[in-house]
Amino acid sequence: MPKNKGKGGKNRKRGKNEADDEKRELVFKEDGQEYAQVLRMLGNGRCEALCIDGTKRLCHIRGKMHKKVWIAAGDIVLVGLRDYQDDKADVILKYMPDEARLLKAYGELPENVRLNEGIAGGLDEDEEGGADDYIEFEDEDIDKI
Repeated sequence: MPKNKGKGGKNRKRGKNEADDEKRELVFKEDGQEYAQVLRMLGNGRCEALCIDGTKRLCHIRGKMHKKVWIAAGDIVLVGLRDYQDDKADVILKYMPDEARLLKAYGELPENVRLNEGIAGGLDEDEEGGADDYIEFEDEDIDKI
């Protein structure tokens, strides 16, 4: 039988709770950082995010957050910009929904950012284009066909 080399199995890793639910201090962006909204998850610890400055960037989730903080499409994150690659960035922090609302209230996020949606830039209910979700067929007599 193989020797036990670790401190436990996957249940030990799964049961570890960092207690991130408690209140934490709101972190604002510094120079070299930008707010972004995740457009879609790509897998392999990467995501595509639309930064507040209007640039779409490929973001890498840092190792400290990987498999500990779950990021989904539509989440507001703080990304660190790279000096040598403008089209890539690193996810530093994920904001909880109440923190994202506070950022919007403080004026850090623009008014056109949607916070409580799965994907960024979805259609409003009153916009045209949402009416094409179904197909209407004409009622014809089956014997004529």
